[in-house]
Amino acid sequence: MGGRFAPSPTSALHLGNLRTAVVAWLLARSTGREFRLRIEDLDTQRVAASGEVAAQQIRDLAALGLDHDGEVVWQSARIDAYSAAVAGLDTYECYCTRREIAEAPSAPHADGYRPYAGTCLRLAASRRQELASTRRPALRVRAGGQRFSVTDLWAGEETEVVDDFVLVRNDGVPAYNLAVVVDDLAMGVDQVVRGDDLLSSSPRQAWLATRLGGAAPSYAHVPLAVNTDGVRLAKRDGAVTLADLAPLGVGPAEVLSLLARSLGLADPGEAVTLAQLLERFDPLQVPREPWVVDPPGYADAEENRMSTT
Repeated sequence: MGGRFAPSPTSALHLGNLRTAVVAWLLARSTGREFRLRIEDLDTQRVAASGEVAAQQIRDLAALGLDHDGEVVWQSARIDAYSAAVAGLDTYECYCTRREIAEAPSAPHADGYRPYAGTCLRLAASRRQELASTRRPALRVRAGGQRFSVTDLWAGEETEVVDDFVLVRNDGVPAYNLAVVVDDLAMGVDQVVRGDDLLSSSPRQAWLATRLGGAAPSYAHVPLAVNTDGVRLAKRDGAVTLADLAPLGVGPAEVLSLLARSLGLADPGEAVTLAQLLERFDPLQVPREPWVVDPPGYADAEENRMSTT
């Protein structure tokens, strides 16, 4: 059994990412599970700095004391595993563009995902041949519009219609919904902790896990960190990474205390360790509302820094 943290190396981990990593580590360790680390670098193979970003992410996690079991898993090294999984599924080629899908008469999910209407299932052979001469197809799984439910630790039951979602993009890159399921099954991950912006994708992924001969994991989606405008936190919001905070005199220990306070696990200005947080951790007490972060002043972080000097 295991939990995991699986960042994409597109940018440095910000406070919201680090907070989710801490929750994932605490939930895994408090339930006797291994804690695995995976770098989801399929979308960043063409980004020259992705390797450096991933290395910094790994260092930042270690700086907070978040240890992991086993070797770091890199998705870019697992292409054969994804291909093998696809070979065992009922699939078909799809020539629809993003624009065509966006304009299709289907209601998007809360996260903006628009279920596929099955257009390419109904193509005449002549039209399919015409499209094949001008476009590279994506590969979709034939799901048949089944309803599938998962139970989230904090959000409760989440039910979605499983559409014929993409397994392999038209550029040949395995899609997130495929890779994450194949990797979790291979790594023995049965506890998925991540941001709650991904909640609505869970039924789709749990359904795929069962089709690949595995069991759906348990889910726990952490409310996001947001800026003062209520928008998901991003690096552009200011001093939101360990590297940004270091020149302000705020080190990893102070950041851990700040994250702990946001989770209700520490008092203002209290210095804490992960061992202490593990003793105090009660998953049912994790705040259900987004964490509002105010990067420009960082009063909380400064208060923590002053209390430990």
